Amino acid sequence: MSSWKNVSIVIAAINETFSLKKTVDVILETCKKEDLCEIFIVLCKKTTPECVKVAEEIRDSNCGVPVTIYYQKKPFVGPAYQEAFELVKGSHLIMMSADLETPPELVQQYIEIEKKNPDKIVTSSRWIKGGGFEGYSKIKWLCNYFFQKIMGILFRSRNTDMTYGYRIFPTDLMRSIRWEETRHPFFLETALKPLKLGVELIEIPAQWKPRQEGESVNGFFANFAYFKTAFRIRKMSREEILKK
Repeated sequence: MSSWKNVSIVIAAINETFSLKKTVDVILETCKKEDLCEIFIVLCKKTTPECVKVAEEIRDSNCGVPVTIYYQKKPFVGPAYQEAFELVKGSHLIMMSADLETPPELVQQYIEIEKKNPDKIVTSSRWIKGGGFEGYSKIKWLCNYFFQKIMGILFRSRNTDMTYGYRIFPTDLMRSIRWEETRHPFFLETALKPLKLGVELIEIPAQWKPRQEGESVNGFFANFAYFKTAFRIRKMSREEILKK
């Protein structure tokens, strides 16, 4: 059983500058300091010098919350978060990006709901009332819509957005799971494996907007890899999901 103490905010950054700063500024402005254990910024070999500079400025700003800069050891987005799971100090953690596609103004709402449901996961959905998309092409919107419907059927779940990797988790839960995905299907994995373990996902609405700086590293056709991930997890047993 998980109990609430505080939360570590895990932010992966690669080429963001003003978006990274705004993400952190909004969190600090809207959240209670006692709820924040730390801000944990994950960088990699490809992180731009401009992004590194902003991260260092945040760390050195004496913002009232401990800030850690961590360089991931293994490549790609999955390990960026997986390595952080093992290092953060909060009883819970929020997984988000630095590009404002994960709206930071929702962090305090995540925290308040998680305090009342410390064993559950709070996640964002772009498909429920109050959520939505801005800047999505029609074909991408349709593909996402039907994929979410298929996931609901496969996993017998009423959750509506399995691929939006903006969530708050109990830290112990994330450390107990054997993570396998290294690229963007990892975000799907962080929903499906807990579901298979019987963990409830509570959805809140989110308005998705495209990044304003840098380029996405997730091409459109790479999204088809999500099906392979989903079908593999669907067949897994509890013992196969958990670390031995």
